[in-house]
Amino acid sequence: MSAVDNNVMKIVYTFFLGALLALFVGLGIQTFYPGPEMPEQTSGVEFVPEGSSTPTEEQREEMAENERQWRQWQEEQQTYSRNVAVVALGASVALLGLSLVLEKRNRVLTNGVMLGGLFTLIYAIGRSFASSETRMTFIAVGVGLAVVLFLGYRRFFQDRPEESAPEEAPREQTGV
Repeated sequence: MSAVDNNVMKIVYTFFLGALLALFVGLGIQTFYPGPEMPEQTSGVEFVPEGSSTPTEEQREEMAENERQWRQWQEEQQTYSRNVAVVALGASVALLGLSLVLEKRNRVLTNGVMLGGLFTLIYAIGRSFASSETRMTFIAVGVGLAVVLFLGYRRFFQDRPEESAPEEAPREQTGV
């Protein structure tokens, strides 16, 4: 495998690892903390008899009950989204911290874990938007901004000792 092919595979691996880590977090949350069940509409609301422009009293009651169930589900869904955002935000910070711990061991693995943390952070911010709580969204975006600024500074702008190129081994000379 040539050096170019190897570098391309490292990039592909980094993105693939990042995507899988974010999926792992999202599916883990969904598996162990499932969301509220969407209410089902009752059968009497589906149509109003022909020739009648207004629903019957029974249909109005069913429509009101459906509307109440729907509002309750939306409130539960917003609370669920807030809770998921908090857990995902914690997981993203943990992944980004892990990428700093692994930083000197394996650059490709570190970049994949960092990318997974960033993808999870995007998921957490999206879930906080779904919670319709501006305070939670602000906190999620604020934590995201702080983590990304710190990580960017640490990874790309902090002075590091330059890595010296490995010395070339002496070549054998043949008499040809």
